Amino acid sequence: MKGRIHSTESFGTVDGPGIRFVVFTQGCPMRCQYCHNPDTWDPVGGSREISVEELLEEYDHNKSFYKDGGITVTGGEPLLQIDFVTELFEAAKQKGIHTCLDTSGITFQPGNPSVMKKMDRLMECTDLVMLDIKHIDPEEHLKLTSRKNDNILSFARYVDEKAVPLWIRHVVVPGITDQVSHLKRLGEYIAELRHVKALDVLPYHTMGISKYKELGMEYPLEGVPALDKKDAVKAKEIILEAFRAKRRTVS
Repeated sequence: MKGRIHSTESFGTVDGPGIRFVVFTQGCPMRCQYCHNPDTWDPVGGSREISVEELLEEYDHNKSFYKDGGITVTGGEPLLQIDFVTELFEAAKQKGIHTCLDTSGITFQPGNPSVMKKMDRLMECTDLVMLDIKHIDPEEHLKLTSRKNDNILSFARYVDEKAVPLWIRHVVVPGITDQVSHLKRLGEYIAELRHVKALDVLPYHTMGISKYKELGMEYPLEGVPALDKKDAVKAKEIILEAFRAKRRTVS
């Protein structure tokens, strides 16, 4: 089996624990307004076809650096190529490699037995799921990404039920995802998940603007300033305060 891969990174340090070999898959159904990789949207794009064996050979070139890390598959949206990712992770586990899935969860279909069978198989060989919750409010999520978030939140609960460790990521965008009420709702939601191991609250940045210009695309958030890191810290404190308060009521 071959997958469509946008690129790989040999020494990733922000895509899971330790130093990691990061695989960026091609294709994504979301249209996040702050996406800094719009060149990964098209299912084909400028990607290359590569086999599981070839990717693991790339991993092996630097495997001595990955003893506390592993492989992370991100995107694009890796779950668009769930069969390929599953085969890669199963082969990685046979070699004792830690596996991490970085996803939006957008393809999750709890009412589709064939999809759920594939999800179950993937979770069996996944050591960590990094889930990016773009917005906790369904309508605001729709405006921000062109998709609602009901299946994404269902995916989070599914992963939690499978007892797979979860890292939650949330990007704070001025005027869009920085409202205190929404941050509190996010914290309360996360508190209901028993296997959350980390929370990354990331400040919105404008580094993707140049890529949009190169691609001849209009940047959706033109004029929105980058968020100061200290404001991201404040946002995380709000989320965690709501998280702890909710945990006290459900414990």
